[in-house]
Amino acid sequence: MRTATISRKTSETSIDVTVNLDGTGEYAVSTGIGFFDHMLEQLSRHSLIDLDVKTVGDLHIDQHHTVEDTGLAIGEAVARALGDKKGIRRYADALSPMDETLTRVAVDISGRPFLVFKTEFSQKRLGEMDTEMFEHWFHSFAQAAGITLHVETLYGVNNHHIAESAFKGLARALREAIEIDPRKADAIPSTKGVL
Repeated sequence: MRTATISRKTSETSIDVTVNLDGTGEYAVSTGIGFFDHMLEQLSRHSLIDLDVKTVGDLHIDQHHTVEDTGLAIGEAVARALGDKKGIRRYADALSPMDETLTRVAVDISGRPFLVFKTEFSQKRLGEMDTEMFEHWFHSFAQAAGITLHVETLYGVNNHHIAESAFKGLARALREAIEIDPRKADAIPSTKGVL
């Protein structure tokens, strides 16, 4: 089983994350930010990655450290669980519709972190979550996971739908990209021989 546990403790946050890449989408998420919990639950459910996240952060200041450090911890756990990446499909993309919204997400588990984020919100908050934190979470996750990640909302009006379609799109793309390709299960998916 491809699993990993990360404990990240700083003066700003205390985070424990466990992932199982070969799971069934079971989750237990608690960050202190309800809407953020909802998005991470969607990520788990639709990627089939079992995800256990317990974050205690300095929310009395703002959400920045909590969201950023949770993204870093989850990304690090995914990278560690992937190991040498032998046999993975590596590339994947997904179109994620949610009512009037359509988001396209593409990933390359390349070892080269990069984010392109073309998604905008017309509200400053969703529930108690600051919408500017979504891009920051995707950036932190991509950086720590070592993936190239493109997120683009093609169209949409409802801010909840826009956010959720981005997380579900990432989930569906990750699900495919981390799967073992039965035609090349013993090979690193790169002509370099390493990722």
